[in-house]
Amino acid sequence: MAELRIIGISGNVKAPSRTSALVASVLRRIESELGLPARHIDLAVSAPALFRALRADQLDEEGAEIVRAVESADVLVVGSPVYRASYSGALKHLFDLVHYESLIGKPVILAATGGTPLHGLMIDHQLRPLFSFFKALPLPTSVYALESEFDSYAIASSDIQKRIRAAVRELELIVPHARTLALARTEEQSRLTA
Repeated sequence: MAELRIIGISGNVKAPSRTSALVASVLRRIESELGLPARHIDLAVSAPALFRALRADQLDEEGAEIVRAVESADVLVVGSPVYRASYSGALKHLFDLVHYESLIGKPVILAATGGTPLHGLMIDHQLRPLFSFFKALPLPTSVYALESEFDSYAIASSDIQKRIRAAVRELELIVPHARTLALARTEEQSRLTA
């Protein structure tokens, strides 16, 4: 399992950020529970490289490397603050640059932060359909955290920690099968378009 590439993406555009702290907590749990190293792409830092391009073929090397990292990941952890009942524009722009077949069969842990409990619906009404378009595998357990569940920028809620543990347990169950599924879906897609 050690060769798997785990990429976390924080869709926040300011630092420090509760969303970034949430994604980092999920990545730390994956590292400690599954022994898998992870990379964290924080769009508060990386978005300017992506915003220099409107299409993938316009990316400079810095932006292209970010997109390649996402496309070549075996597992994604994707988090966003809730903006206007959806995920951030920076996150949308990143995934507009990602090739539509690059995430087939890849497990995704979905996470978000917001100001009210109702904002948590964004995960199922916005993020989950995005990854369904990519034919990725959003895991059943998502992690939504309220601003009030943080102490400064550290998670202060045992309920959030429980959801993180549950999502990572689901990931542990699916990871051995994810590559096989991705290969089968890619072959099927190639066959259909040939």
